[in-house]
Amino acid sequence: MSLSRRQYQKKECITFKSTKGEFGGLSNMAPNYLVFINEVQVKNIESLYQALRFPEFPEIQQNILNHTSPISAKQFARQFEEKTRVDWDHSRFKIMKFCIQLKYFYNKKEFGDLLLKTKNRPIVEFTFEDKVWGATDEGKYYEGTNALGRLLMELRESIKSNTFQLEVPRIENFKLLGKDINGDSFKKYNY
Repeated sequence: MSLSRRQYQKKECITFKSTKGEFGGLSNMAPNYLVFINEVQVKNIESLYQALRFPEFPEIQQNILNHTSPISAKQFARQFEEKTRVDWDHSRFKIMKFCIQLKYFYNKKEFGDLLLKTKNRPIVEFTFEDKVWGATDEGKYYEGTNALGRLLMELRESIKSNTFQLEVPRIENFKLLGKDINGDSFKKYNY
């Protein structure tokens, strides 16, 4: 993903900042979007995303997945930043894309309908600080890289064009709880 910053006219955008509101389900923190991977049920994709930072430390991953809320899972993961995978700056966008795709894969009706409800409008994660995953208020515009919003729009287009395909990222050492993540990680739970 190109890390270029973008401007979005506020009046044209679908925005979300939290899990509340009409489009709160677009947030990684949204509850009730279970996913399954390597026979493990994960409560939300934020917890999965955080766990995938630590492929060499299954015990840290398990503790992250045990948290009841995505916010507490994220806060717990921050304690171990020095153990984050060495290629994180490069792989985190691929991993986030995978997590969002997985969210749709297991929640096609609910999450798919929500994405399609955004029509062709720009999707922006509104934030006060994070100009990488979201965008900040800059007068008539939201401005930032808006990586999460852009990944959601990309997924929306694949749904609309009926070309969606769950893609396991091609990155080294892609593991959850000591098991490699590959195409066989999902077949058992596909519904």
